[in-house]
Amino acid sequence: MIEVDVRGFSCPIPVVKTKKAIDENPDEPITVLVETVVSKENVGRLASSRGYTVQEEKVAGDEYRLFLTPREK
Repeated sequence: MIEVDVRGFSCPIPVVKTKKAIDENPDEPITVLVETVVSKENVGRLASSRGYTVQEEKVAGDEYRLFLTPREK
């Protein structure tokens, strides 16, 4: 599984790094670590628009782990 840790970055960097991971690993599940609600929402929107299902896990405070899974084609 690919992991993208974008904690410490403000938008649009989390979206840009997630997009790069999606483009480079199109059929792989990806885990994204974010630390703001805005980043969580933006990364989730990107993943959904690219055909991924998104599951969230709250880690602590505003930190989230997002599980992006490619949908069946």
